[in-house]
Amino acid sequence: MQRDYLTLGGLFDLDMKQEMIENFEVKMAAPDFWDDNERAQGIIAELNVVKSAVDQYQSLNQEYEDTTMMLELAAEEQDEDLAKELYVNVAGLMSKLENFELQLLLNQPYDKFNAILELHPGAGGTESQDWGQMLLRMYTRWAEKRNFKVEVLDYLPGDEAGIKSVTLLIKGFNAYGYLKAEKGVHRLVRISPFDASGRRHTSFVSCDVVPEISDDVVVDIRTEDLKIDTYRASGAGGQHINTTDSAVRITHIPTGVVVTCQTERSQIKNRERAMTVLRSKLYERKIEEQRKQLDEIRGEQSDIAWGSQIRSYVFHPYSMVKDHRTSVETGNVGAVMDGDLDAFIDGYLRSQIRHE
Repeated sequence: MQRDYLTLGGLFDLDMKQEMIENFEVKMAAPDFWDDNERAQGIIAELNVVKSAVDQYQSLNQEYEDTTMMLELAAEEQDEDLAKELYVNVAGLMSKLENFELQLLLNQPYDKFNAILELHPGAGGTESQDWGQMLLRMYTRWAEKRNFKVEVLDYLPGDEAGIKSVTLLIKGFNAYGYLKAEKGVHRLVRISPFDASGRRHTSFVSCDVVPEISDDVVVDIRTEDLKIDTYRASGAGGQHINTTDSAVRITHIPTGVVVTCQTERSQIKNRERAMTVLRSKLYERKIEEQRKQLDEIRGEQSDIAWGSQIRSYVFHPYSMVKDHRTSVETGNVGAVMDGDLDAFIDGYLRSQIRHE
């Protein structure tokens, strides 16, 4: 327990957190604080997170000191009943320390940002596209459980079922910090419902995640470097969506980055959202070039095929989900597909700390 406590102390700077709270409160006292409601709500949410962390730290610190005193008393009096109670208390405290430590691992510059998540099925037609739809539901359910807001920026349905691609904006404090663990290729093994012969199929979907870059981060995008196309949207959205050229596709010519948005009824709003995604992607590329560490922001990306998956989801001939980077696995496939991803995300975040 002593080692865990000291590790926690190294991760948590109480003075810095209290200074952050003071800075937040100064911002909130400004007369123009509520002029930008979305920004104000974001600051309040971040303040609440920092305050909660301080409260947890102080509570854990007090519990640690109480447990230490109990340990000294048990050793002095050789009290077996007290020793049993101490054993339970230590186990509970260590569990709390581990959970709190995990929250502190989200300390990278981009972790607190919203996340832009994209799903792209690999080869396999309807089978892979259906797998993409299943992952879309999984991430949506995960976000809902954390009270994160999910906005669909782009949605291209499959020909028969599933999706050809989808782009989500997942809004919430530390959304990117958590979801960066999901970057990579996800592999499914199951008896295909689209195969009349009942054969087993393997499908792949690539998941890419980037942080939504805030407006105060400067990204140089020249108008002459952009090719902007408009077209009629093809996804869900009511009668209006297919009657006007409201969908927007923006190509950044120097890099070849292409982003699309078609979920808003207004072409102007779709363009604004597409530019947000483009700014985030270009900023990500800038960071990659500066640091030359591909997996720091984007993670390792490979072909959407055999041997490149980060995680396998096996529905048949047995039930198992296994992360190949951390060896975290579970037999409860249903819970995972319903958004229970915390064990995999926890394992990934801890593995990154061990590698540093």
